[in-house]
Amino acid sequence: MNPVDLAFASALKQSELIRRKEVSPLELVELYLERIQQFNSQLGSYFTVTAEQAIDDAKSKTEMLAQTEELPLFFGIPISIKDLNPVSGIPCCYGNASLLGNVPDYDDGVVAKIKQAGFIILGKTASSELGSFPYTEATGFPPTRNPWNLEYTSGGSSGGASSALAAGLCSIAQGSDGGGSVRGPAACCGLVGIKPSRGRITHAPVGDRLNGIAINGPIARTVSDAAALLDAISGYVSGDSYWLPEPEKSFLSYSQEKVDNLRIAFCTSIPTLGEADKNCHQGVMQTVKLLEELGHTVEEKCPNISDLVEPFQIVWQANVAASGVPPEILQPLNRWLLARNGSAGEYLRAVYQMQMVARKIVMFFDNIDVLVMPVYLHSPIRVGEWSALSPEETFENIIRWIAPCPAANATGQPAISLPVGFDEKGLPIAVQLIGKPTAESTIISLAAQLEAANPVYQQRPSGYQ
Repeated sequence: MNPVDLAFASALKQSELIRRKEVSPLELVELYLERIQQFNSQLGSYFTVTAEQAIDDAKSKTEMLAQTEELPLFFGIPISIKDLNPVSGIPCCYGNASLLGNVPDYDDGVVAKIKQAGFIILGKTASSELGSFPYTEATGFPPTRNPWNLEYTSGGSSGGASSALAAGLCSIAQGSDGGGSVRGPAACCGLVGIKPSRGRITHAPVGDRLNGIAINGPIARTVSDAAALLDAISGYVSGDSYWLPEPEKSFLSYSQEKVDNLRIAFCTSIPTLGEADKNCHQGVMQTVKLLEELGHTVEEKCPNISDLVEPFQIVWQANVAASGVPPEILQPLNRWLLARNGSAGEYLRAVYQMQMVARKIVMFFDNIDVLVMPVYLHSPIRVGEWSALSPEETFENIIRWIAPCPAANATGQPAISLPVGFDEKGLPIAVQLIGKPTAESTIISLAAQLEAANPVYQQRPSGYQ
């Protein structure tokens, strides 16, 4: 396998090659570090590259490979970590270069699980400031660009992770999703992104400060890769605020199972918020047609999610206040959100309201198995497209763009973003599948079925080969 094919190979394929000793962890790490050096300056995918640590870890794992056969599935596989997640000894600046001096002395819980799974960390990928925005244009860093078309955003807040993976600068990526921040970047960059069920992934050791709306999740080239990474990072840690029973089987096994005759709903518009543009509408309708051909029962209907807007934004803007970052170093939109932050009583009323709306949304799934929606209501924006707008205008634009995503965050339901094609600008088109509570297995099986029938993942962005 030539170096480019190896760089774009699935993480599971790379794992197979390592076990057959056809490639070593050190060779993989050196390959990705070379590609990062070559392409990161134009993409802005990584804030921090931990080359020395990665090489040392790769050398150690390469030696271990010769000594034992009992190794975890992802032993020696290079991965990226989003800059919102602390890694001991590595700067964590939360999307603001003024905080590069912040070097935690502990690992986030999901990072600890990633290390236990045998991964090698290449560095910290770019995030929007405090994870607040669905585009990644952080203060003090170059904007993060979409490898499929450099004029456009790779999404946010896991924009660096999606950009790096789509361009072949890592094998697989960790992201987090508090309002679509795994699904949106995956959609923008033609990748698979899973927002797991609430309680599936630990918030250790710090805990959850967003009332359960945010969760870590995998970004991958294929459904199988994403499912396998979900296996690796799932599981309760003592003291977690939320927890779920272990699934009956691995999520990876569900990606290899056929699923029959599901009851599927779809929609392409959200009342009061807007309708999907031509590309996003096409993605949903193309998927609906394929689902019918695969034998599923499909009907057009959608829960009312527009009532989530007000309470969700109150809960979300509290995140800016909870961060403790000084207002004077924040970007204008985050300063505006901080200034809007209300009393504890207003926050709790918003939580109550959000929970009531979430209950109605979950009840919608009593009679269906999966809801198919656009990930966003329109195609990716250009880099800097909204930079001249006021905070109020930008915020309104964000709400109307990401409208299909926050519902799954409010309810805690699982959702997966899946690429289904490309538009006339060369940008990926995607859909999201939202499942019943705790039913990652269903949407993973269905996504794998759709992927097999329409293998978009086989395509690569030009210029990175």
